[in-house]
Amino acid sequence: MILQDKQTGVLIEVMDTEELINPSHDTIKGRIQEGQEEQPPEEIGKDTLVFPSGEELPRCWRDADYRSN
Repeated sequence: MILQDKQTGVLIEVMDTEELINPSHDTIKGRIQEGQEEQPPEEIGKDTLVFPSGEELPRCWRDADYRSN
């Protein structure tokens, strides 16, 4: 799955979709899609990511207590 950094617009390949949809994880392992060579995976905060369309990630992916609010 490909997401985008809110600030820079850089595309990020999500390495583990389960980690992305698990609300108890604040970060994901992702690979920045920049340049011609494949970049090493790094920890990226979910709060900095959006879908390439600009839409925010679902709240249930980011907030473990989403039902109580």
